[in-house]
Amino acid sequence: MDKANRNIENYIEIYSQMRERFRWKVTDQSVLMMVASLYISNNRTFDINRFTELADFIKRESGIFSPMRTESRFTFAAMLDTRFDSPQEKFPAFINAYHALISEGFSKNTFSYIAAMQLVTANPEDLKSLSQRARVIYKKMREEHLFLTGHSDYPLAVMLAQHDTQTDEMIFHIEDLYSKLSQNGFRKGNDLQSMSHILSLNENCPADDIVALSTEIYDRMKKEGIKPKVMFYPQIALLTLIEQDNDNLSEIKEISEQLNAEKFFKWKKDINFMMAVNFVISDKVEHSSLLQTNLSTTIETLIQAQQAASIAAISGAAVAASSNGGE
Repeated sequence: MDKANRNIENYIEIYSQMRERFRWKVTDQSVLMMVASLYISNNRTFDINRFTELADFIKRESGIFSPMRTESRFTFAAMLDTRFDSPQEKFPAFINAYHALISEGFSKNTFSYIAAMQLVTANPEDLKSLSQRARVIYKKMREEHLFLTGHSDYPLAVMLAQHDTQTDEMIFHIEDLYSKLSQNGFRKGNDLQSMSHILSLNENCPADDIVALSTEIYDRMKKEGIKPKVMFYPQIALLTLIEQDNDNLSEIKEISEQLNAEKFFKWKKDINFMMAVNFVISDKVEHSSLLQTNLSTTIETLIQAQQAASIAAISGAAVAASSNGGE
């Protein structure tokens, strides 16, 4: 737990610095929790002045009605800062990716920016073709689940578009997973849809095996005293691939309880569990022999997909909160 304890200490320190500087600029402190976790999960150093300069740069470079001028800029500053060595230089490419998505029919909102970050991280040579494919996948998702599929699914549509599987085959696999998961105790809804999307990225494992392992993890969570809430489905999806012959839940529970004991986080128990999963998984992947196998790219993609789902969930809550109060 030495590395885990260091991660927790660093996470609390990063969050404390940001809270002190930005507490009056952020409606929902969960945003700063997510931002802090990105530095830990990506094993990147944090500098409050560099981060502030980047967030201010994003605000200056964005249009007056852009979500990037709201507290969302802190999330995107962290995503750029943890993924690229020269984040300000990468910003125009990020905006180009956003416009490519908008030109294909995606709506202008925070979730399109999250999706654009997936695009620019993948560094595609042809933004147009990948954006078109993402739009086709999104439309087919809506055909299957009209009332479940919404803007928050944009990032995962882009993630799925990066895979070579034929679109119809991909949608069939997702729907097969969704149906079988729902038959095994998982509750139908947008979170299960997100879980199915993430699990579908593991193309080398039959749906029945994926569902069996997901169900096993779901049951083990209950035995560990962790209520497997619907909002945790993306985390369960990630654990389904990573677990294999390991049991990470006891360590995740320990970290989650440590975070619950912190005064800043004691009212954010659900977010704490999500953060604990991020920390444990990123640590396992960093030191795992899995990185020497052909699963490494899939795992990295899955982590990004799960993080995108978490960011989308927290961003959605922040958007709702800011519409009731504002920055």
